[in-house]
Amino acid sequence: MFARPPRLPVRVRSSLQALAVLLTLLAGPVVAAAPAGSGPEALSRTAAAAPAGPGPGARSGTAAAAPDSAAATPDSAGATPDSAAARADSTRAATPPPPPDYVAMVRANFTPESRAYATTLAALGFIEPVYGILVGLFLLFSGLSARFRDIAHAMGHRIYVRVLVYLVLYLAAGFVLTFPLAFYQGFAIEHRYGLSDQGFSPWLAEQLKQVLVGIAFFGIVPLVRLAYAPIARFPRRWWLVLAAGTLPVMVAGTLLQPVVIDPLFNRFTPLQDPRLSGEIVGLAERAGIPGRRVFQVGRSAQTRKINAYVSGFGVSQRIVLWDTTLRDMREDEILFVMGHEMGHYRLHHIWLGIAGVSLLSAVLFWLCAAIMRRAVRRWAGRWGFVHLHDIASLPLFVATLTLLSLLAQPGVNWFSRHVEREADAFGLELTHANDAAARAFIKLAAQNRLNPDPPQWLKVSEYDHPALVERIRFAESYRPWAAGKPGRYFRAGR
Repeated sequence: MFARPPRLPVRVRSSLQALAVLLTLLAGPVVAAAPAGSGPEALSRTAAAAPAGPGPGARSGTAAAAPDSAAATPDSAGATPDSAAARADSTRAATPPPPPDYVAMVRANFTPESRAYATTLAALGFIEPVYGILVGLFLLFSGLSARFRDIAHAMGHRIYVRVLVYLVLYLAAGFVLTFPLAFYQGFAIEHRYGLSDQGFSPWLAEQLKQVLVGIAFFGIVPLVRLAYAPIARFPRRWWLVLAAGTLPVMVAGTLLQPVVIDPLFNRFTPLQDPRLSGEIVGLAERAGIPGRRVFQVGRSAQTRKINAYVSGFGVSQRIVLWDTTLRDMREDEILFVMGHEMGHYRLHHIWLGIAGVSLLSAVLFWLCAAIMRRAVRRWAGRWGFVHLHDIASLPLFVATLTLLSLLAQPGVNWFSRHVEREADAFGLELTHANDAAARAFIKLAAQNRLNPDPPQWLKVSEYDHPALVERIRFAESYRPWAAGKPGRYFRAGR
């Protein structure tokens, strides 16, 4: 989405999911949250009360003041104290009100409760990958990984069957070992701070479904088996083969996720508001995006967060609005959100992200190979395997890749913040909705209970979107069209 909380690494549902961190660093949707009780209602009141800048209301107020001042003017040419007061009142009435201080508003909305939630999220951003690494090391040093391998070998002679059986055991163990953190991060704190009404049973069912999806796409497809084939065949250059394979895997995943994976968890339907849909389609036509499909997805049963994103490409590309977004945001705010998302499409950010991760993968897999070779020489006796192509080395692979991805995260975040700034500028150039953008950012900050102006070290390490104070200031000041200058990213008819 055009705004989201500090980015947490991919949630550890099982330690195998860390294997996909590299392939999904830039592909996740952006989320913004709404707290319980005072959140959406208070924000709606704030947005309604905040001045929207000079507009029809201000102009009608000035016009209404004119007859009163004219009536107060005496017929004689001489000025009287009463007439001077009337002219002063008229001058004040004709002066437009000062623009709202949106930065002050967003800071005022950062309550102590919101600060506590933001601090918790920031801590989890560091704890989660470290926890995943520790789980991988536990599976190695406890001998569980080697034991899973032995069970898999006893189940069949075909490598495909062995890898599949190992993967099922591995994912099941990872689910159990990471469940405390997953429960706290995905269920407990969301309910504690009023961000979700979902019951425990539906939430748990979703977590188990994620494990089944992992088995299907990593085992049955089978991606893990294909990844281990070059490790056995090219023991010194396997990292180069895996790096080359990153591109087709990411392309396939980006293409299939909107039409295969996402519908497994939620129901997607065409946008049901025909008037809003027409506005969005018209905006897309103006942006030069033909035939974009706009969907809404029912997420209110799971979360109070608001979200909008663009996903897929070609036949699978779509713009998605959560039903909570439609409920909690005003139309002009939604149209700016759509302009932002259209910017991601027109500026080819999805393809830039895929290309960037593909290049980064070559470096990370090369480092991963060097670290893993040294680790196996040092601890092979304790781990129960001596070759990297042994499937029992999977926890080592995952832990090493998670560590390297964590170290690379500041650079990835910098790139992500850059493209988000571009999308913000595109959305403003397309809609000229500066005030709506600023109000939307205020609403997102309050509903997310997140720090709108975090310290620099936290922005570098965890934020993959610019801080909301920065985005509000940009929304207020960026108006190249007011000076007759062309936009940097959007030009009508181009």
